[in-house]
Amino acid sequence: MGHSQFDDEEHIETTGDERLVYMANQISRFFASQPHERAVQGVAKHIADFWDPRMRRHIRAHCEAGGAGLDPIAREAISTLQK
Repeated sequence: MGHSQFDDEEHIETTGDERLVYMANQISRFFASQPHERAVQGVAKHIADFWDPRMRRHIRAHCEAGGAGLDPIAREAISTLQK
């Protein structure tokens, strides 16, 4: 049986919220080298442009419930997303 490109990544064995947190943190790390406001805007724009509405709804709910595990830039970006 073949291996996928994600076989060695830790997020495979996670719950839906944990996977979304993992993904949001990956995006946050990508933008982290930019000035803070630009990083927050970049993360928010990426999530708004590329995530399914259900994914956005779940990550917003997770953030509103305390945002456990979210990087600070990801948490701030998610809090700016429109409902």
